[in-house]
Amino acid sequence: HDSEGNVGLGETFYGASSVEHYVHETASASLRESRDASPERVARLLSSYVGFSGSGAEVRGNSAIDIALWDLLSRRAGLPLRRLLGGPVVDSIPVYNTCAGNNYVNAESRQRSSNWGLRDARSGRFEDLWRFLNEPGALARDLVDEGYRGMKVWPFDLAAEESNGNQSADLRFGLGVLEEIRETVGDAIDIYVELHSLWQPKGAERLLRAIQPFDITWAEDPIRADRTEALASLRAATDVPIATGENVGAGFNAYKPLFDARAIDVAIIDIGWSGGITQALKTASLADHYGIPVAPHDCTGPVSLAVAAHVVTSIPNGMVQEVARAFYHGWYGEMSDGVPLVANGVITPSEAPGHGVSLTEGYLSSPDTRRRLTRLDGE
Repeated sequence: HDSEGNVGLGETFYGASSVEHYVHETASASLRESRDASPERVARLLSSYVGFSGSGAEVRGNSAIDIALWDLLSRRAGLPLRRLLGGPVVDSIPVYNTCAGNNYVNAESRQRSSNWGLRDARSGRFEDLWRFLNEPGALARDLVDEGYRGMKVWPFDLAAEESNGNQSADLRFGLGVLEEIRETVGDAIDIYVELHSLWQPKGAERLLRAIQPFDITWAEDPIRADRTEALASLRAATDVPIATGENVGAGFNAYKPLFDARAIDVAIIDIGWSGGITQALKTASLADHYGIPVAPHDCTGPVSLAVAAHVVTSIPNGMVQEVARAFYHGWYGEMSDGVPLVANGVITPSEAPGHGVSLTEGYLSSPDTRRRLTRLDGE
């Protein structure tokens, strides 16, 4: 909030209580040193001495602050965020649906099947995780009919968990999911395979060779992204494009080794995990220098989706935007207004000032919503 009543809204995901403590107890002290809302200046003030290449609570907190500052600046200017960024390069950009369900990753801060939220899931309209596990062909048809051009699934995670990601993993179930999608809709939809960094190099190579006949758009995070040489060897050994980057850390310093090693085909950026918009723009520019397209991550929140849509349509190497339609039609709308329009297979950012998203009064006044205020003016 500024003294004129303007509000900038930021957001991040995972470990909310740790991020909250950092923002109010540590970052606020640095923010008091600057009377200027310049994101670059504040980013320098908030640069931590320890963990500046990681994605810990400090980086996630700094990301949320940076997003809020860009939102504040563009609202003050009366401009949509992407116009403040120099865009748009394109008015809209294609989306793919991440096949999550309504309760996906809401129980714990880790990527495991125990956090899939399937306990109470049924074959509902947007229970896409249950559906890709149980009726992938029907889900693919539903998505095509709704205008989606791509879908992302992770049917090999259970095999990875059972085998520790090695080459003995039983791939039959996952291959069956891909086969049913192709049998039902053919090439009418792009298939993205998420692997969640659960595989060892030899297990990942075997898996990528097995899925190659299904014309996969990309395999995402087959192994840990910080294993640069192994990732480069994996890319050289198979013909399936590799996408990675959402969890590599702050800024672009973690991306350059991946680019130099020719280890990836697509750079995934999570703006709420890697330093905010200020760092995302630098990463996208670096990727463009290497001829690598950018595809922002979203499976985290309405602000992150809106910001990603503004950024990816304002850069020359934007490729596609991830959307979790279960969230988009579910809790995103329950807590916020102004989420960008997703229709006919593309996403179009709002023309409202800022990133366009605001929290609803109902959400803010709910007894389940915790609020904390730290003043920067000394009062």
